[in-house]
Amino acid sequence: MKPREKCHGITLVNTGEGKGKSSSAFGVVFRAAGWGMKVCVIQYIKGNWKTGEQQAALRFDNIEWHALGDGFTWDTENPEQDRKTSREIWAFSQEKIRSGKFDLVVLDEINYCCNYGWIGGAEIADFIREHKPAWMHLILTGRNAPPELIEVADTATSMTPLKHAFDNGIEAEQGMEF
Repeated sequence: MKPREKCHGITLVNTGEGKGKSSSAFGVVFRAAGWGMKVCVIQYIKGNWKTGEQQAALRFDNIEWHALGDGFTWDTENPEQDRKTSREIWAFSQEKIRSGKFDLVVLDEINYCCNYGWIGGAEIADFIREHKPAWMHLILTGRNAPPELIEVADTATSMTPLKHAFDNGIEAEQGMEF
């Protein structure tokens, strides 16, 4: 591993309507952990929903995992609570990024919070420019990434659906979707 001061931290945005935004980020999480990097995953939407990737992360001592949020907010009955929770998670995320403890931080589903107007894309982009350590890698996921996040990213990918099992009536499968 290169020393931190020789690393160029990459900011990556995974967005789009297709499947694979979070899955791609988690692939990088395990790649980085395999190289001994310190990783922090912060999930904005998942809440207490159990996932295979979180179960796998428990096997690593260099991955810190936080599944936060109020669950799938598109079913919300209390948008003010979701806004408050998202703002709290954003403050927590800023602390983790500023701490300098991690080589990679993943903000999973944060783009949804921007799309709902709970956290501004410009606010996040300004924070990244001003406070992300130059050596730290950062991944932001979720549909409808705001233009400010795409602009601040070193790499931005839009997942485009070609075909999905759900369209043929196949429900989410454990191990594949969660």
